[in-house]
Amino acid sequence: MLQGSIIRLRMVRENDLEALYQFHLDLSSRGAYFPIGVLAEPVFKARFRETGFWQEKDGMLVIVNEKDEIVGHVEFFYTVPYLDEIELSYQIYKPDYHGRGVATDAVKLLTGYLFDRIKINRIRLIIHPENLASKRVAEKCGYKSEGVARGAWFHRGRNHDVEVYALLRQEHYGGMQTT
Repeated sequence: MLQGSIIRLRMVRENDLEALYQFHLDLSSRGAYFPIGVLAEPVFKARFRETGFWQEKDGMLVIVNEKDEIVGHVEFFYTVPYLDEIELSYQIYKPDYHGRGVATDAVKLLTGYLFDRIKINRIRLIIHPENLASKRVAEKCGYKSEGVARGAWFHRGRNHDVEVYALLRQEHYGGMQTT
């Protein structure tokens, strides 16, 4: 679907479900900063059957390598109805792919696709202050730090601060005014 310099983003296929569900259950692959919630397998598969994990207001694409092997995913969702923004989230499942530009490529691809397709003014990333790798991804993709949301995220039994990074439509298009 979307070809990057080192990976490709594509829709989830039915034959991906077993592997994707196993990645979903593997909490150890999420690292310290990715949410640890899980879905029961019937719920997970029902969501795929209903939507293919892709709708107008939210969606998930798998990140695949040159052999079409799943190495992670990237997703988007609207935040709250009164904000003109979408949030992105991503996870690289396989440690062999950490630090190789995979997440950067995925975020750039989905950012461009969303700005080209949906009338939104901004895309944001929510990043734990200690997640230096995700901060680098955000900065490489042109996202700007907007500050800290204190105690906004409940994770692993306690509340954490998060940093908000965002990219505006006109910044993505190099300052051009878009109509």
